[in-house]
Amino acid sequence: MSDAQERAWTELAPRFVIPVQRDAAATSILPGSHVDPAAVWGRLAPLVVEIGSGQGHAIVHAAASAPRRDFLAIEVFKAGLARTMLDAEKAGATNLRLVEANAPEVLQHLLPTASADELWVFFPDPWHKKKHTKRRLVTPGFAAHAASALRDGGVLRLATDWEDYALQMRDVLDGAAEFERAFEGEWAERFDGRVLTAFERKGARAGRDIRDLAYRRKARA
Repeated sequence: MSDAQERAWTELAPRFVIPVQRDAAATSILPGSHVDPAAVWGRLAPLVVEIGSGQGHAIVHAAASAPRRDFLAIEVFKAGLARTMLDAEKAGATNLRLVEANAPEVLQHLLPTASADELWVFFPDPWHKKKHTKRRLVTPGFAAHAASALRDGGVLRLATDWEDYALQMRDVLDGAAEFERAFEGEWAERFDGRVLTAFERKGARAGRDIRDLAYRRKARA
Protein backbone atom coordinates (compact mmCIF):
# COMPACT_ATOMS: atom_id res chain seq x y z
CA MET A 1 0.00 0.00 0.00
CA SER A 2 1.04 3.63 -0.42
CA ASP A 3 2.11 5.76 2.54
CA ALA A 4 -1.31 7.44 2.50
CA GLN A 5 -3.06 4.08 2.58
CA GLU A 6 -0.87 2.92 5.45
CA ARG A 7 -1.79 6.11 7.29
CA ALA A 8 -5.45 5.40 6.70
CA TRP A 9 -5.16 2.08 8.53
CA THR A 10 -3.26 3.69 11.39
CA GLU A 11 -5.33 6.83 11.83
CA LEU A 12 -8.73 6.21 10.23
CA ALA A 13 -9.47 2.51 10.72
CA PRO A 14 -10.49 2.97 14.39
CA ARG A 15 -13.21 5.35 13.17
CA PHE A 16 -14.37 3.55 10.03
CA VAL A 17 -13.57 -0.18 10.24
CA ILE A 18 -15.81 -2.53 12.20
CA PRO A 19 -13.68 -4.99 14.21
CA VAL A 20 -14.80 -8.59 13.77
CA GLN A 21 -13.93 -11.97 15.20
CA ARG A 22 -12.25 -14.24 12.66
CA ASP A 23 -12.70 -17.90 11.89
CA ALA A 24 -9.81 -19.79 10.25
CA ALA A 25 -9.13 -17.41 7.35
CA ALA A 26 -7.87 -13.83 7.58
CA THR A 27 -11.04 -12.41 5.99
CA SER A 28 -13.52 -14.84 7.56
CA ILE A 29 -16.21 -14.13 10.15
CA LEU A 30 -16.56 -16.32 13.21
CA PRO A 31 -19.99 -18.01 13.15
CA GLY A 32 -22.18 -16.61 15.88
CA SER A 33 -20.70 -13.13 15.54
CA HIS A 34 -23.06 -10.21 15.09
CA VAL A 35 -23.17 -6.44 15.13
CA ASP A 36 -25.85 -4.08 16.38
CA PRO A 37 -26.31 -1.42 13.68
CA ALA A 38 -27.72 1.08 16.19
CA ALA A 39 -24.57 0.71 18.28
CA VAL A 40 -22.21 0.85 15.29
CA TRP A 41 -23.73 3.98 13.74
CA GLY A 42 -25.10 5.50 16.92
CA ARG A 43 -28.64 5.73 15.55
CA LEU A 44 -31.39 3.84 13.74
CA ALA A 45 -31.47 4.67 10.04
CA PRO A 46 -31.96 2.85 6.72
CA LEU A 47 -28.89 0.73 5.99
CA VAL A 48 -27.32 0.27 2.55
CA VAL A 49 -24.66 -2.43 2.13
CA GLU A 50 -22.27 -2.62 -0.82
CA ILE A 51 -20.66 -5.99 -1.49
CA GLY A 52 -17.26 -5.74 -3.12
CA SER A 53 -16.89 -1.98 -2.71
CA GLY A 54 -13.48 -1.87 -4.42
CA GLN A 55 -11.95 1.60 -4.17
CA GLY A 56 -15.18 2.86 -2.61
CA HIS A 57 -16.17 5.31 -5.35
CA ALA A 58 -19.85 4.36 -5.40
CA ILE A 59 -20.43 4.05 -1.67
CA VAL A 60 -18.48 7.15 -0.61
CA HIS A 61 -20.44 9.23 -3.10
CA ALA A 62 -23.70 7.70 -1.89
CA ALA A 63 -22.89 8.16 1.80
CA ALA A 64 -21.89 11.79 1.31
CA SER A 65 -25.06 12.43 -0.72
CA ALA A 66 -27.47 10.75 1.72
CA PRO A 67 -26.52 11.68 5.31
CA ARG A 68 -29.82 10.35 6.68
CA ARG A 69 -28.92 6.82 5.61
CA ASP A 70 -26.17 4.55 6.91
CA PHE A 71 -23.75 2.67 4.63
CA LEU A 72 -21.57 -0.40 4.98
CA ALA A 73 -18.76 -1.27 2.54
CA ILE A 74 -17.66 -4.91 2.39
CA GLU A 75 -14.31 -5.63 0.74
CA VAL A 76 -11.45 -8.14 1.11
CA PHE A 77 -8.68 -5.99 -0.39
CA LYS A 78 -7.02 -3.82 2.23
CA ALA A 79 -5.73 -1.22 -0.23
CA GLY A 80 -9.25 -0.62 -1.55
CA LEU A 81 -10.59 -0.16 1.97
CA ALA A 82 -7.76 2.26 2.73
CA ARG A 83 -8.63 4.36 -0.32
CA THR A 84 -12.29 4.28 0.75
CA MET A 85 -11.40 5.62 4.18
CA LEU A 86 -9.27 8.42 2.74
CA ASP A 87 -12.04 9.49 0.37
CA ALA A 88 -14.70 9.17 3.08
CA GLU A 89 -12.70 11.42 5.39
CA LYS A 90 -12.30 13.98 2.62
CA ALA A 91 -16.03 13.84 1.80
CA GLY A 92 -17.10 14.03 5.45
CA ALA A 93 -19.02 10.74 5.13
CA THR A 94 -19.41 10.04 8.84
CA ASN A 95 -22.29 7.62 8.12
CA LEU A 96 -20.01 5.08 6.38
CA ARG A 97 -18.45 2.02 7.99
CA LEU A 98 -16.26 -0.71 6.47
CA VAL A 99 -15.64 -4.38 7.11
CA GLU A 100 -12.71 -6.38 5.77
CA ALA A 101 -14.31 -9.76 5.15
CA ASN A 102 -15.84 -12.23 2.72
CA ALA A 103 -19.26 -10.89 1.78
CA PRO A 104 -21.31 -14.10 2.15
CA GLU A 105 -19.99 -14.52 5.70
CA VAL A 106 -20.90 -10.93 6.56
CA LEU A 107 -24.45 -11.56 5.35
CA GLN A 108 -24.65 -14.93 7.06
CA HIS A 109 -23.00 -14.21 10.40
CA LEU A 110 -22.45 -10.50 11.04
CA LEU A 111 -25.56 -8.61 9.92
CA PRO A 112 -28.76 -9.20 11.88
CA THR A 113 -31.69 -10.72 10.01
CA ALA A 114 -33.72 -8.12 8.07
CA SER A 115 -31.30 -5.31 8.96
CA ALA A 116 -30.47 -3.99 5.45
CA ASP A 117 -32.70 -1.82 3.29
CA GLU A 118 -30.56 -2.29 0.19
CA LEU A 119 -27.74 -4.56 -0.95
CA TRP A 120 -25.53 -3.51 -3.85
CA VAL A 121 -23.42 -5.84 -5.99
CA PHE A 122 -21.79 -3.69 -8.68
CA PHE A 123 -19.33 -5.24 -11.13
CA PRO A 124 -18.29 -8.30 -9.13
CA ASP A 125 -15.40 -10.37 -10.42
CA PRO A 126 -16.86 -12.11 -13.52
CA TRP A 127 -14.49 -15.07 -13.40
CA HIS A 128 -15.03 -15.15 -17.14
CA LYS A 129 -12.94 -18.23 -17.91
CA LYS A 130 -15.21 -21.26 -18.08
CA LYS A 131 -13.14 -23.23 -15.57
CA HIS A 132 -13.49 -20.40 -13.03
CA THR A 133 -17.20 -19.52 -13.29
CA LYS A 134 -17.97 -21.66 -10.23
CA ARG A 135 -16.19 -18.99 -8.17
CA ARG A 136 -18.75 -16.32 -9.02
CA LEU A 137 -20.46 -14.61 -6.10
CA VAL A 138 -24.10 -14.70 -7.25
CA THR A 139 -25.33 -18.24 -6.66
CA PRO A 140 -28.46 -19.70 -5.05
CA GLY A 141 -26.56 -19.82 -1.75
CA PHE A 142 -25.73 -16.13 -2.01
CA ALA A 143 -29.36 -15.32 -2.82
CA ALA A 144 -30.43 -17.05 0.40
CA HIS A 145 -27.93 -15.03 2.47
CA ALA A 146 -29.01 -11.80 0.78
CA ALA A 147 -32.66 -12.58 1.47
CA SER A 148 -31.87 -13.14 5.14
CA ALA A 149 -30.06 -9.81 5.51
CA LEU A 150 -32.67 -7.72 3.66
CA ARG A 151 -35.80 -6.41 5.34
CA ASP A 152 -39.16 -7.17 3.74
CA GLY A 153 -39.44 -4.90 0.71
CA GLY A 154 -35.68 -4.29 0.67
CA VAL A 155 -33.92 -4.18 -2.69
CA LEU A 156 -30.97 -6.10 -4.10
CA ARG A 157 -29.30 -4.10 -6.88
CA LEU A 158 -26.75 -5.64 -9.26
CA ALA A 159 -24.74 -4.52 -12.27
CA THR A 160 -22.21 -6.22 -14.54
CA ASP A 161 -20.61 -5.73 -17.94
CA TRP A 162 -20.38 -9.49 -18.66
CA GLU A 163 -23.47 -10.70 -20.51
CA ASP A 164 -23.25 -14.33 -19.42
CA TYR A 165 -22.86 -13.31 -15.79
CA ALA A 166 -25.84 -10.97 -16.10
CA LEU A 167 -27.88 -13.89 -17.42
CA GLN A 168 -26.67 -16.07 -14.57
CA MET A 169 -27.59 -13.42 -12.00
CA ARG A 170 -31.05 -13.08 -13.51
CA ASP A 171 -31.60 -16.83 -13.60
CA VAL A 172 -30.48 -17.24 -9.99
CA LEU A 173 -32.67 -14.46 -8.64
CA ASP A 174 -35.67 -15.30 -10.80
CA GLY A 175 -35.44 -18.74 -9.24
CA ALA A 176 -35.11 -17.48 -5.65
CA ALA A 177 -38.45 -17.81 -3.86
CA GLU A 178 -37.64 -14.88 -1.54
CA PHE A 179 -37.27 -12.35 -4.37
CA GLU A 180 -39.40 -10.75 -7.07
CA ARG A 181 -38.36 -8.56 -9.96
CA ALA A 182 -38.31 -4.82 -9.31
CA PHE A 183 -38.10 -4.04 -13.04
CA GLU A 184 -39.99 -4.66 -16.25
CA GLY A 185 -38.60 -6.04 -19.47
CA GLU A 186 -35.26 -7.77 -19.87
CA TRP A 187 -33.12 -5.53 -17.67
CA ALA A 188 -33.51 -2.84 -15.04
CA GLU A 189 -32.87 0.81 -15.78
CA ARG A 190 -29.51 2.13 -14.64
CA PHE A 191 -29.63 2.80 -10.92
CA ASP A 192 -29.29 6.57 -10.39
CA GLY A 193 -27.22 6.05 -7.24
CA ARG A 194 -24.51 4.12 -9.09
CA VAL A 195 -21.71 6.48 -10.07
CA LEU A 196 -19.50 5.76 -13.06
CA THR A 197 -16.48 3.76 -11.88
CA ALA A 198 -13.23 2.56 -13.45
CA PHE A 199 -14.71 -0.94 -13.85
CA GLU A 200 -17.66 0.39 -15.82
CA ARG A 201 -15.47 2.60 -18.00
CA LYS A 202 -13.23 -0.37 -18.77
CA GLY A 203 -16.20 -2.50 -19.80
CA ALA A 204 -17.64 0.26 -21.96
CA ARG A 205 -14.31 0.80 -23.71
CA ALA A 206 -14.22 -2.91 -24.47
CA GLY A 207 -17.66 -2.62 -26.10
CA ARG A 208 -19.51 -4.58 -23.43
CA ASP A 209 -23.10 -3.68 -22.53
CA ILE A 210 -23.76 -2.71 -18.93
CA ARG A 211 -26.60 -4.74 -17.42
CA ASP A 212 -28.51 -3.67 -14.32
CA LEU A 213 -30.87 -5.80 -12.25
CA ALA A 214 -33.04 -5.05 -9.22
CA TYR A 215 -34.96 -7.50 -7.03
CA ARG A 216 -37.31 -6.85 -4.11
CA ARG A 217 -37.32 -9.01 -1.00
CA LYS A 218 -40.77 -10.56 -0.62
CA ALA A 219 -42.60 -10.32 2.69
CA ARG A 220 -41.75 -13.11 5.09
CA ALA A 221 -44.53 -15.51 5.94
